[in-house]
Amino acid sequence: MRWLALSGLLALVLAAVLAGPLTGHDPIAQHLGDRLLPPGTAGHLLGTDDKGRDVLARTLYGARVSLLVGFVAATAASAFGLLLGLLAGYYGGWADRIVTRAGDVWIAFPFLVLAVATLAVAGSDLWILVSLLALAGWVTPTRVTRSLVRRLRGADHVQAAIGLGAGDAGVIRKHILPAVLPANLVVWTLTVGTLILIEGGLSFLGLGVRPPTPSWGNMLNDGRGFLEIAWWMIAAPGVALTLTVLLTNLLGDALRDRLDVRLRDR
Repeated sequence: MRWLALSGLLALVLAAVLAGPLTGHDPIAQHLGDRLLPPGTAGHLLGTDDKGRDVLARTLYGARVSLLVGFVAATAASAFGLLLGLLAGYYGGWADRIVTRAGDVWIAFPFLVLAVATLAVAGSDLWILVSLLALAGWVTPTRVTRSLVRRLRGADHVQAAIGLGAGDAGVIRKHILPAVLPANLVVWTLTVGTLILIEGGLSFLGLGVRPPTPSWGNMLNDGRGFLEIAWWMIAAPGVALTLTVLLTNLLGDALRDRLDVRLRDR
């Protein structure tokens, strides 16, 4: 299952990178004479939208936006969460209290309100969107890391290293960080899928990347008014979004089964 999910994600990334040669269409060029052509039409495998744009080309080019936002934001969120979790779990005390309370406040605060307010003021820039989504995903890796580090902090080999005079940085780098990275890798894969969904939702609401740049969310928004006469406008980005999130979740589950010693032995 792990290799199947990984192969599917790699194939999707490759298709997004090679979108131009694979489709031969400009995703934003309008051809009003070719409006709403059904799937299977010559030259348009998945049909065209209400402006005559090739749906397959827009779906593959839209994958670039969704995958870029998802992977970059998830990586930034996981790295930030890993750092905070290491500090909170290892040192405890005031550092732990600050990080824990900050996470509680962030979870309680409605993220959509912050996203709408920020994007309304700063505009729908791609990197602003990435930054917002990175902020949306830091709490889970922080809590997972903190919990693991608190257990490892009292382990015999860690206490022995501290007793022999090893510095905090050396103990974290050699004894704690390698033990918490596998769990964070699993959390990272699940965060990718979650943030891709959030990006799709924001783009659907008109808060993502600016048209005419395609993304799966704004393609779904464009197609909702043509559902009865041009279902393929929604089907293509909807299937792509669902499949991507499913593959990232399957990869996360497979990695958890592989890296968790208790599950592997069972």
